[in-house]
Amino acid sequence: MAKIAMIGAGSLIFCKTLVSDILATEALQDSEICLMNRTRPKLDRMVKFVQRMITENGMPAKVTATLDRREALKGAKYVIVMIQVGGTDAFKMDYEIPLKYGVDQCIGDSLNPGGIFRALRTIPVLLEITRDMEELCPDALLLNYANPMGANCYALGRGAPQIQSIGLCHGVQTTLDLISGYVNVPKEQVDFLCAGINHMAWFLSLKDKRTGRDLYPTLRKNFEKPEFYINEKVRGEVMRHFGYFMTESTGHLSEYLPWFRKNQKALDLYCDQPGFGGASGAYYKYCVMIGKKYEKVDYLSLEASKIEKRSCEYCSYILEAAETDRPFKLNGNVRNDGYITNLPQGSCVEVPVFVDKRGIHPVRVGALPLQCAALNQSNVTVQQLTVEAAMTGDPEYAMQAVAMDPLTSAVCTLAEARAMTRELFQAEKQWLGSFKGRLPADRPAIKTPKSVKGVAVPVDPALAVANRFGKLATQKTR
Repeated sequence: MAKIAMIGAGSLIFCKTLVSDILATEALQDSEICLMNRTRPKLDRMVKFVQRMITENGMPAKVTATLDRREALKGAKYVIVMIQVGGTDAFKMDYEIPLKYGVDQCIGDSLNPGGIFRALRTIPVLLEITRDMEELCPDALLLNYANPMGANCYALGRGAPQIQSIGLCHGVQTTLDLISGYVNVPKEQVDFLCAGINHMAWFLSLKDKRTGRDLYPTLRKNFEKPEFYINEKVRGEVMRHFGYFMTESTGHLSEYLPWFRKNQKALDLYCDQPGFGGASGAYYKYCVMIGKKYEKVDYLSLEASKIEKRSCEYCSYILEAAETDRPFKLNGNVRNDGYITNLPQGSCVEVPVFVDKRGIHPVRVGALPLQCAALNQSNVTVQQLTVEAAMTGDPEYAMQAVAMDPLTSAVCTLAEARAMTRELFQAEKQWLGSFKGRLPADRPAIKTPKSVKGVAVPVDPALAVANRFGKLATQKTR
C-alpha cells in the first residue's frame, strides 16, 4: 500500500479530481491517501467525500487526514502539492493593486505582478516541504500543481535538487483538443513534439500519425479565417508572426507578452472575449463567485461518488507508471539540465518526459527556434529574479522582476513599477515573512528645474559625433 500525501487538500478543483483519478486506477486502488490541509472545515469535507467514494465503490483504499504536514509526509511514496498561500485574500491584492497602475491581468497567477507575488508567498513553503521530505520521505516523488509553475519549479530545482520533482499542467492535453478540431484529425492520431516553458511551450512538430502529413499548413491556413481566429486571437497572432502554436489560452498568453494588454486599443482588438478569453480579472472574479456560492454549502455533498474514467490530468498516470513499471510519456516541468540548450541551465523547462519505476526521465530537445526561445527567455528572466528574491529575502530582486515583466514594462515607468511593488509588499506582508518586513527602497523622482546647470563632464562620444555633423552641415564649401 503506497502512501500518497496530498498537501493542500482543501483545493476545490485539484484534490477531488486527482483523488477520483487515483481511485479509478487499478494499480493505485489499495493506496493510503493522506489528506493534509491547513484548516479543518475544508479538510473534513474532503475526507468525508473521499471516504464515501471508497465505500460506495468497494475500494480497498484508505483515507487519512491531518493538519500536520510532517505527519502527512512521514513515509510517503508520493507527495502531491496543490497549495495556494494567501487564498483569495492575497489574490484580490495581486489583481487590484496592479490595476491601479494600469497593469490589467486576466489570470494573474503565473507571471506579471500577481504571479510574482504568488511565487514570493509560495516558494518558501515549497522549500519547507522539501526539507521535511528530505528527513521523512527522501525517496518520494514530488508532483507540483501549485502556480506559478515556472517560478515554483525553478526554485525546486535550485533549492531542493536532492528531491525528485516534476511540475504538472494540462496545457498540452487541452491544446491538443483544440488543434485536433482545427486540423480535423483525431487527437490520438496527432503526432507532436512540444517543448518550451510552462504556459508557453511550443508545438514544434504536428503530423498525422496515419500518413506522416505535416498538419501545420492546415492549422495556419485555418487561423486566417475569422471563425477560427476569433476563438484564440492571441495564440493565433503569435503563430502568425512567430511561426509556431503554443500551449496557453488567449487570456493567459496575453499577459506574458507586451503587445496584447498594454492599452485599451490592444484589449479591444485581442482580448474581447469573455472570461479566460481575455477579460480583466477573470480568474480572480471566478474564484470569488465560486467562494460566495458555496460559502454555506458543501459542494462535495452535491458531487456524485461513482468512480468514472480518469481526467486528462497526468498525476494518476505518473503514479501508475511508477507502480507498474509500464512507461508513461507526458510533458512535464523539470530543471533544465541541458534539455533545451538555448534556455538557461537550471531554469524550469517543459519538455517530454518518460516515467517508470525508476522515476522521471526528461528528453533532450536541443535548441528551440530562435524566436521561440527569445519569447520564452522574456519570461524566464522574470522567473529567475523572482526566485532570487524568494530565496534571498531581498525585495530589490522582486522589484526588478516586476519591472522586467513584459506586461508591466509595456505599461509602467520604473518609478511606477517600484511604487507598485512596495504597495504589494505592504499589503501582503502577512504572507511574506521571509522578507522580514523589508521593502524595496523608495526612489522618489529627481526634479530638474529649468535653471539647473549640469556639472562639467567629458564630451560624450555621441555628442562629439553630433558636433562634427553640425560643423559639416554649416561650413561653407566655397
